[in-house]
Amino acid sequence: MIFDAIVLAGGRSSRLGGVSKADLVVNGRSLLSRTIDATARARQVVIVGEPAVIPAGVLVTREVPAFSGPAAAISAGLDVLHDAPATVHPADFVLVLACDVPNGAAAVAALLAWMTEGVRADGGSAHGVGADGVLAIDEGGRRQPLLGLYRTGPLAEAVSGRQTDIQNLPVRALLSPLDLTEISVPSGSTDDIDTWADAASYGIMPPDLPPDLPVRDAATKGKSMDDRDDDATLRVLRQWSDRLTAALGIEGVPVDIEAVLALAGTAAHAVMRPAAPLTTYLVGYAAGVAAAAREPGLENAAFDHASAIATALAKSDTR
Repeated sequence: MIFDAIVLAGGRSSRLGGVSKADLVVNGRSLLSRTIDATARARQVVIVGEPAVIPAGVLVTREVPAFSGPAAAISAGLDVLHDAPATVHPADFVLVLACDVPNGAAAVAALLAWMTEGVRADGGSAHGVGADGVLAIDEGGRRQPLLGLYRTGPLAEAVSGRQTDIQNLPVRALLSPLDLTEISVPSGSTDDIDTWADAASYGIMPPDLPPDLPVRDAATKGKSMDDRDDDATLRVLRQWSDRLTAALGIEGVPVDIEAVLALAGTAAHAVMRPAAPLTTYLVGYAAGVAAAAREPGLENAAFDHASAIATALAKSDTR
């Protein structure tokens, strides 16, 4: 099986005070070095980020704009792999791996073993067998999309279909069109270093911080690696939504916050930034009118219908 690898190493590391995760050292090796080791069987490897040291033979690129999220980074990595001089034919698969997972090599080995050993055509996994690749799930059953082995063609098609709104797009949304197999991987192989408390568990301690660091927030512990910032944002937005709907006298109306944010993102990137609030207002107004004219309780269906129309128009050539 031929596969390439995309190593994501370009995040802000905001909860580490901007300290590069890639340069943190675990058992004498930087996290980036450990991650590159995990990709040893790859035909080509591209790092998306700005590594202090570039390993020999490894390609480097950056998502544009910088810090626009892992989905944009995957897109940038695919572009470089496609244009690389060594590429004669596209690899069968692309391994996507975050650089802040100290024991990620064990998860990668499990994913590769699944693919190379093969599975029968009718399945064999309690989670079902997908045609477009495999991704790790941790011991809690949570998907880890930044530990996945994806078929190159379907992944490239998914990226192509989201070019207008790929900036800050959740990876789970990028991968939603793909039919994927969920693979249980060894315990601890998906654990990442996201905070100084996480780093301390690997013996990493910044000199200017106390040794009694707080543990990771229980609300984020064990979450998918690309979802933790999303979760913190959504908690605030849900609180605001509850307060606002109560103040407006419409408490109890279901609000799909992620769908609203996705719509706003599409309008901002496909039209212009000020189109985001205007689009969400008009879609909400249209959904309210449609729901009022039908049976109560159809607010979400009316919103989905109006949102689909707005999204299609924003992405069309005739907008």
